[in-house]
Amino acid sequence: MTNVDKNIVNAELNPNVKKVSYDRSHLKTRIVHLGFGAFHRAHQALFNDELAASHNSDWGQCVVKLFSGADEISALRAQDHLYTVVEKGAEQTDVKVIGVVRESLHPQLDGIDAVLEKMAEPDVAIISLTITEKGYCVDPATGRLDKDNALIAHDLLDPAHPQSAIGYLVQALQIRRERGLGGFSVMSCDNVPENGQLVRQVVLDFAAQRDPELADWIGTHASFPCTMVDRIVPAATADSLAEITELLGVADPCAIACEPFRQWVIEDHFVAGRPQWERVGAELVQDVVPFEEMKLRMLNGSHSFLAYLGYLGGYQHIDETMTDAHYRRAALALMTQEQAPTLNMPAGTDLTAYAEMLIERFANPNLKHRTWQIAMDGSQKLPQRLLQPVRTHLQRGTDFPHLALGVAGWMRYVSGVDEQGQAIDVRDPMAAQLKTICDQHGLNISVVPALAGVEAIFGTDLAAEPQFIDAVTQAYTRLMTDGARAAVAAL
Repeated sequence: MTNVDKNIVNAELNPNVKKVSYDRSHLKTRIVHLGFGAFHRAHQALFNDELAASHNSDWGQCVVKLFSGADEISALRAQDHLYTVVEKGAEQTDVKVIGVVRESLHPQLDGIDAVLEKMAEPDVAIISLTITEKGYCVDPATGRLDKDNALIAHDLLDPAHPQSAIGYLVQALQIRRERGLGGFSVMSCDNVPENGQLVRQVVLDFAAQRDPELADWIGTHASFPCTMVDRIVPAATADSLAEITELLGVADPCAIACEPFRQWVIEDHFVAGRPQWERVGAELVQDVVPFEEMKLRMLNGSHSFLAYLGYLGGYQHIDETMTDAHYRRAALALMTQEQAPTLNMPAGTDLTAYAEMLIERFANPNLKHRTWQIAMDGSQKLPQRLLQPVRTHLQRGTDFPHLALGVAGWMRYVSGVDEQGQAIDVRDPMAAQLKTICDQHGLNISVVPALAGVEAIFGTDLAAEPQFIDAVTQAYTRLMTDGARAAVAAL
């Protein structure tokens, strides 16, 4: 057998690799996960894998990709659903083979019915989700289901052949209801505020459009726990995969690298049982919201700040921005002076220590997290990361120069042209609308109130707040006259 024919199953792996230590045949598919992306591989699946290894858990997974990624599913199957996670610290690198995934599905490979039947199996207790903000098909102005979304419109017309994750969830629950089975818990692991409440709302909205009695049944027989997840997991690149091949001893197209730090806070509300995640470091709580807001504002908010202003300043990766003392100081000040005061945390929470730990995580030189990647989908991320804290400052009459510069950085970024006049590949569900506004105004301060008038992002209040418009206009002016690096330094 040539080396080309070998994979993670049959190759001689390097001695330092931590291999699967448990009997995988003991696992039952009790979790179906929609969205087998980088984050899930390096986070929730890892918790489940460690639980199987250390406590003989039988909670196995079936992973599903609903849209792109059929090739990835085929590659995963070719290596018996094994894949590699590499935890890269500043001082140490650990290589682990993950074995908790036992099955995989893709509508393109297996058909829609196969996915629905798997979700409807009696043993399945949890459907977990990492489908990104836009996968929830929410109208941001109302927080309810966006019935005009093309996928939702299709699914309401043809519910037996869904395309959206929401359509799949409701149809699977309908099948279970028809068969006299119980419901399942829908566990969102995406970075959206009160993610469990959000997915509950859109699922019930969708079900009510189909049949109010179905919506009532789901409301009684399913649960929607909120979660807060935290681990920095850059997207895989050709370079990162080549490095993992060296560390592993064989190529693994499904491998992913991440930081050593991880956190998972879960609302303990499951209708059909759950793994004992607390045995491997998860926190099971009654209220996730304070932890969620802490992470969204301090980690994700500063990440977005660094992504837009770092990209405009010529930095390709977050760790590079941390080598610039001005960016490092600005990110810490954003967290401690402008984000932390807007939070309401349980007694004993040390937000200064949390902020300092985040700075060290961002500075990890072995983790190449692209500013361009974090800058994606800003229209979906800005409201909870930067704009909600701004509203708190406006109510209190306090200043928010770092938040204002972050918002101005996003406005400058979505123009689609960087400071050297090169095109920016702006990836955003609202990219076309944002580009139209930017093209009308050019790189001119008149773009600030025009973009602030986009109700789906800024609501109806911020455009009418002179303090907000003035602060962002001043920040945007500095970006235009001095550039991003000087604007950050001036803070």
